[in-house]
Amino acid sequence: MALDSIDKKLLEYLQEDSKQTNKQLSLKLNLSVTAVYERIKKLERIGVIKKSVCLLDKNKINMGFVAFCSIKLVQHSKDYVMKFEKEVTKLNEVLECYHISGDYDYLLKVLVKDMEAFREFMVKKLTSIDHIGSTHSTFMISEVKHTTAISLDT
Repeated sequence: MALDSIDKKLLEYLQEDSKQTNKQLSLKLNLSVTAVYERIKKLERIGVIKKSVCLLDKNKINMGFVAFCSIKLVQHSKDYVMKFEKEVTKLNEVLECYHISGDYDYLLKVLVKDMEAFREFMVKKLTSIDHIGSTHSTFMISEVKHTTAISLDT
């Protein structure tokens, strides 16, 4: 689906703040409120807009410890891959999971309260998943860039 320049600008505004009213957006885009509403509904219907969420400040909710875990499975059979993926999606501490190429099979972004909570997560949850051969963890020192916005080069 090709997006026109108005769709791209609308998506840019919504990524900045999805709580803007259609009236506010219509003023920025020089469109009627109805036109903005219809464009948003179309973008939702075709799946460009998946959902609108509220982003939290992890430090203000005492969940500021970020770890990246590289996971290597014992072997790459379809059953092992599917079982691992099914189990890892159930772990609330895992914010993101990617099947990757290279020395490891998966990369997880994990968010917990502190190092003690991370250790507990590793021992009681992550490493209890069958078929994990090895793990390697690194920890965030500081957050240089964090965004959820996708550039549409408008």
